[in-house]
Amino acid sequence: MNFQIDASLAVPCPSVEPSASTDGVPETVCLLRQLLEVQREQLAYQRASAVAHDVTARWRAYLTRWQDDFPELGSDCRKALPQLERCYGQLIHELTDKLNEDEHGLDNEFALQEFLDRFGMRLAQLGTVLNLVAPLAEASNVAQNESA
Repeated sequence: MNFQIDASLAVPCPSVEPSASTDGVPETVCLLRQLLEVQREQLAYQRASAVAHDVTARWRAYLTRWQDDFPELGSDCRKALPQLERCYGQLIHELTDKLNEDEHGLDNEFALQEFLDRFGMRLAQLGTVLNLVAPLAEASNVAQNESA
């Protein structure tokens, strides 16, 4: 086996003297100012992004826009939400009980299909309804707290 080893002389790096900018301010102070400005820009972008992704604000705007046509929509959603959540929890409880009591679980096609027929569609639809009512209830709570 042949190996080739190349070695070069290490050349020391020249030391860098701190330089001063033209107006007499040290370079480190200028760099710190630039860093601070960049951080301010990043904060402004993050704030703008947070506002753009505020889902509750969209639902508050929706409630405000349709206040004349549906004045009680927010409070009705707040009242209905606990019932929907309880029903959803009950359905999940039944689902888990069914799986835990059956020793064979969903090991064959018939058992899986029966399980999906019994729970699948109801759970999916109830979850969709819950995902529509909950943000309206939350937006209504936020709007109510802001006006108080």
